[in-house]
Amino acid sequence: MALAVILSVLIMVLLSLFRVNVMISIIVAALTAGLIAGESLTNTIKLLVEGMSGGANTALSYVLLGAFAVAISYTGITTILVQALIRIIKGKRGIMLLVIAAVASLSQNVVPVHIAFIPILIPPLLALFDKMKVDRRGVATALTFGLKAPYVMIPVGYGLIFHEYIQDGMVDNGLTIALSDVTKAMIIPGLGMVFGLLVAIFITYRKDRTYKGTNVDFKENTEQVKFELKHLLTVVAILAALYVQIEFDNLILGALTGLVLMFIFFVVPFKEGENIMSEGIKMMGMIAFIMLVASGFANVLTVTGSVDDLVQSSSGILGDNKPLVALILLLVGLLITMGIGTSFGTIPIIAVLYVPIATAAGFSPIAIAALIGTAAALGDAGSPASDSTLGPTSGLNADGKHNHIWDTCVPTFIHFNIPLFIFGWIASIVL
Repeated sequence: MALAVILSVLIMVLLSLFRVNVMISIIVAALTAGLIAGESLTNTIKLLVEGMSGGANTALSYVLLGAFAVAISYTGITTILVQALIRIIKGKRGIMLLVIAAVASLSQNVVPVHIAFIPILIPPLLALFDKMKVDRRGVATALTFGLKAPYVMIPVGYGLIFHEYIQDGMVDNGLTIALSDVTKAMIIPGLGMVFGLLVAIFITYRKDRTYKGTNVDFKENTEQVKFELKHLLTVVAILAALYVQIEFDNLILGALTGLVLMFIFFVVPFKEGENIMSEGIKMMGMIAFIMLVASGFANVLTVTGSVDDLVQSSSGILGDNKPLVALILLLVGLLITMGIGTSFGTIPIIAVLYVPIATAAGFSPIAIAALIGTAAALGDAGSPASDSTLGPTSGLNADGKHNHIWDTCVPTFIHFNIPLFIFGWIASIVL
C-alpha cells in the first residue's frame, strides 16, 4: 500500500524531530510500514532483520574507518593539520566553511573516500570552532554539500556512478540517453545546492554561537606539535589505505590496510589496539547500526510492495500537465529517499515510474534525466538514515554538543532539499 510508505516515513521524521533515537525511530517506522501493508508483526521483524544484511558491508566499513581515524588522531598528525588550517583561515569563518565544503567535495571524486575523512578531520577542529564561535549547523551544511553536490553535478568518482545509474535506469525502461546529457541535466539542480550552501554560510549561520563547555585553551594545546617520523609513516599508511580502496574498490580492505600498517610501523603501540578499536566503535558504531536498520526498513518497504504501490498510485492521478507531473514525481522521490536514506538505491525504483509517465507527458529525455536525478537526490540530505547526514554528525558530535536531527538533518533539508526541489522542478520544465 502506498499509505505504508507515506505514514512510515512521516512517523520516522516526527519521532526523530521529537528527539527519539534515530535507530528506534526507523525500527518503529519499519514495523508501521509492515503492519499497514498487511504483514504480521513477527514477519515484519523477519523482513527487517533479513534486509539488514544488505547494509553489513557498509556497517563494517564504517567501524573500521572509525578505528583507523582514532589511530590517526593518536599520532597527533590531525593537530598539525589544524595548525595549518589556522594559518590559512586566520579567523575568517566564511572562508573556513568554504574550505571544509571543498575538502568534502574532493572526497567524492579526486580522493573517493566518502565520509571516511570526517572522523579524522573534524573532531580536532571542534575546539577551534568553539573558539571562533562557529555555528556547527553551518559546518554540517558545508560537509553535507561536499558529500552530495559533487555526485549530483560532476561525473567523476561517485558522481560517475550516480550518472550511470540514471542512464541505465532510463535505458532499462526504453529511453536512450547519452551520459553527457545526464550531466547537463543535473547542472541546474546542482546549482540549487550551491545557492543553498551560500545562503547557509553567509546568511543563516553567520552569527556567533557559543556552546557550553567551550575549550578556551585551544591554541595553547596545539602550538607545540611538530612533524616527526611517526607522522610521515602515518601519511604512508593513509596513502596505502587510499590505494587499496581505489584498486580493489573495497572500503573494508582500505581501512583494514591502513589500520594494520599503523601497528606494523609502531606508530600506534600494540597495547593500544584494544582502546583504538573501542574508540572507533564508539565513534562510528551508531552510524553502522543505523545504516543496518535503514537497510532493513528499505527491505520492508520493497518486499511488501509498498514502494511499487506508491509508484502506481502516483501514476494514476497524473495527466499531461507538465508542471503538475514534475511536482508529483519529485514529491514521490522525496518520500522514498527520506525513507530508505540512499539516493543511489532510489534510482532503479523510481525510473520504472518516471520514464513512461514523463514520456507520455511530453518531457524530453534530458528533462526526464533531471527529474530522476533530482528525485533520487532529494531527501538524502535531510534523511536521519542517510550517510550524508550521519557522517557530519559523527564528527561534529564527538564532544556531545551537536544534535543529529536539529543541527544536521533539519538545516541540510532546508538549505539543500528545498532549493534542489525548486531548481530540479525548473530544470524539468525548461530542458
